Amino acid sequence: MNKGIILAAILMLSQVALSAQNGIKFQVTDSWAEVLQKANAEDKLIFVDAYTTWCGPCKQMTKEVFSQKKAADFYNKTFINYKIDMEKGEGPNLAKTYKVAQYPTLLFIGSDGTLIHRAAGYHNTDQFVELGNAALDPNKQLATLERRFEKGDRDPAFLKNYTLIRALSYDGTHVPIAEAYMKTQKDWNTDANRDFIMKYIGGVDSKLFDHLSKNRKDYIKQYGEDAIQGKIREIVFDEIAKKGKDEKAISIKDVKSLYKKAYPEKAKQLVSEYKISHYRGLGDRKNFAKAAIKHYKKFPSVDPMQLNDIAWTFYTVINKKKYLKKAVKLAKQSAKLDPAFYNHDTMAALYYKLGKKEEALSTAQKAIELAKEEGFSPDGYAATTKLIEEIKKL
Repeated sequence: MNKGIILAAILMLSQVALSAQNGIKFQVTDSWAEVLQKANAEDKLIFVDAYTTWCGPCKQMTKEVFSQKKAADFYNKTFINYKIDMEKGEGPNLAKTYKVAQYPTLLFIGSDGTLIHRAAGYHNTDQFVELGNAALDPNKQLATLERRFEKGDRDPAFLKNYTLIRALSYDGTHVPIAEAYMKTQKDWNTDANRDFIMKYIGGVDSKLFDHLSKNRKDYIKQYGEDAIQGKIREIVFDEIAKKGKDEKAISIKDVKSLYKKAYPEKAKQLVSEYKISHYRGLGDRKNFAKAAIKHYKKFPSVDPMQLNDIAWTFYTVINKKKYLKKAVKLAKQSAKLDPAFYNHDTMAALYYKLGKKEEALSTAQKAIELAKEEGFSPDGYAATTKLIEEIKKL
């Protein structure tokens, strides 16, 4: 073998080894029992990176955080570190034991298997180190805070802090604590308390949601109509998600009931809007098209990006001409609200799919003119240039 190739290989392996040394050292074992034994022998807490292979933030933390010297020095010295795919091997059982539903979930567990502290979601290096320190601090550990709460501690400052820390688990267990905090407040309808409620509101059955519902005008005044509608959509979609991952199991009737309770005066519009995303998610093209056409006829949108998104979805998944013609109208509405490259490109594509050569060609050419005005490079409108070539073949 060529000596240069050997040297290059040695250097590459050295760099990999050095990188591994600089990162967090996770236990190389498939046995949770062995991890517990090691933690017991070394009298340390276990840090568990509960991940899945499809989780983007999990990969991001591995690449950007676990590799950092600051994080590695602290975690390698302080904890027994363990990574486990929650969908393989012992993962599903651990997920059930520690109620892991979000990824990544970052667990801190005692050598006896007791959960000491937890959080979920991406943490940058500083936040990750701060989380590890919190796991070591009895005054900040979830296990300690939970015992205080169960023993009846209802100090407002404690409850507010406990709500914040519990909410980082993203499992909804913060809601009873948030409600307990609000019971200590004489006036719920202050700016500060409305802000607290907006952050920790929970589901449609929570007392915090009841307050938002009864005092919606005050919330709209503080946050704006769009923010309140967005929050209610978020709450309803969370309720839907609780029914399971199989969207076919979700009843439109159930969604109607949720919206009637959550936002009665907007229920019809919000249910109509939900149907579009519901059928699109199921891949039900016919019902998606019908729901979208019916919705935008009854509830005209003034959002050009939203109209364009729906029109483009028609282009990509719908073949029936009667529906494509309706999609052209949506694209035209978008272009009227915001004459731009993106919606003219969509309109041209729809005309092409309808076989309307002249309209498709002139609209595609207009799209490229707008792209140039908007500062796009030729690469930015290359797909439109290719579309023109296809249109000319009609």
